[in-house]
Amino acid sequence: MRKLFAAQDDWKLGTIFWFAVVVWFSSSLLSQSVYVAFYGEPYDAIVLLKEFGILYYFILGFELLLWIGIAGTVLKKMVRKSHIFPLNGAAPA
Repeated sequence: MRKLFAAQDDWKLGTIFWFAVVVWFSSSLLSQSVYVAFYGEPYDAIVLLKEFGILYYFILGFELLLWIGIAGTVLKKMVRKSHIFPLNGAAPA
């Protein structure tokens, strides 16, 4: 019988990316839930981030890059699934 949980020697970049997205989303959801449990209302992320000062722009840039990565990955998967335009650059016949 084949091993179900074989050791992964080489992780694909897409797999690592999706793990990062899941961790980021889960931590955001958890922190918001804890804040609502203590204070009864959701926190304002913009006000919270502006308290970081200049570090705010680095955090904002990182989150923007993350959203661009998510959109790019989803778009690439949609193009691959649609088979309208081949990814090898050849024009459809």
